[in-house]
Amino acid sequence: MDFRHTDEQLAWKDTLHRFMEREVGREYTRKHDENRQFPDEVYRKAADNGWLGMLVPEELGGVAADPVMYAIFCEAIAKFSLDTAACLMTSMFTISNVVYHGTPEQQAEHIPAFLKGERRFSISISEPQAGSDAANVSTKAVHDGTDWVLNGNKTWCSGAQLPGAWIVMLARTGPDRHGGLSTFLMPNTADGLDIRKMPTMVRRSLGTTEIFLTDVRVPDSDVIGTIGEGWKYIAEHLDYERLGLAASYVGNARTALDDTINYTKNRIAFGRPLSSLQVIKHRMAEDETALTAARLLVFNAATKMVHGEKASKEVSMAKVFAAETAFRIAFNGMQAYGGYAQLPEYDMERYFREAKHGMVGGGANEIQKTVIARHMGLSDR
Repeated sequence: MDFRHTDEQLAWKDTLHRFMEREVGREYTRKHDENRQFPDEVYRKAADNGWLGMLVPEELGGVAADPVMYAIFCEAIAKFSLDTAACLMTSMFTISNVVYHGTPEQQAEHIPAFLKGERRFSISISEPQAGSDAANVSTKAVHDGTDWVLNGNKTWCSGAQLPGAWIVMLARTGPDRHGGLSTFLMPNTADGLDIRKMPTMVRRSLGTTEIFLTDVRVPDSDVIGTIGEGWKYIAEHLDYERLGLAASYVGNARTALDDTINYTKNRIAFGRPLSSLQVIKHRMAEDETALTAARLLVFNAATKMVHGEKASKEVSMAKVFAAETAFRIAFNGMQAYGGYAQLPEYDMERYFREAKHGMVGGGANEIQKTVIARHMGLSDR
């Protein structure tokens, strides 16, 4: 299989690189990370460029980019700022629930506003007792006349606090573990919603929240698809989410490794550059090898998806290996920088924080390995 980019793909990558270099430099990223500030200007410019519509079909106003172009996008954005990539990706894959399962009225209300950058979307699945065991949802939705009344507690809802955000929420409508789950749309200003930002060590620009629901009323018109089909709808977007995450870890790791290479070339110790020490250069050679392999896994998965093949195993393989590689590269960078690694102006401590999150966020590595094993025919029992 040939993973070399076409001229069109290379031009797309170059366009993204020039945009990020112009709009999102290192100081911008540091400032927004430190201040926990959403990159609103970049989000709106991405919308103006039509990039938010990458996963939206042309007939609904999008550009319908294929998975390879999407992976290039996530990698290129994250090379400059992983958090900015997360800010864009979260809305992009969450809106897919409306794109593919929403009513014509829901699509008409939400998709144009999303494509203009006026509306953001947050996915709400996890709960205090339903993290990796995602189907263990206890937030309940009870039908009352022409409304559904929701009560419960949600966690790890990224971007739910942002102005203009709508939440796609998974809630229990029946006793069946998977068949009793449904998805609902609600604005973050709905009565009965208490959204609290969590002081996490990563995703500081996007922000992650805990949500408390007390008698939140959602009209029948804001149910997504069919009652009882929510788990299926949520599962459908996971491959795109995990592909984007894997590609973004590759981009972030590329910058972390490049920074380490540059630092060790210029840092003199024992009368010579750190990079000349065998232990340092061998470590970086191993990191370069692993990063190349991680990138190939990402584009192997993306290419299978382009050809219409089921790629859940390949996507999970890419996410696991990319996350572990990014963490190892950031860890080695911390070691090479020594005490300076702790200082924000050197960026390495941010790479380290972000890489650690990659091994848990969007489906923990242990869950990804279970998915891989299942596709290998290895039973869970």
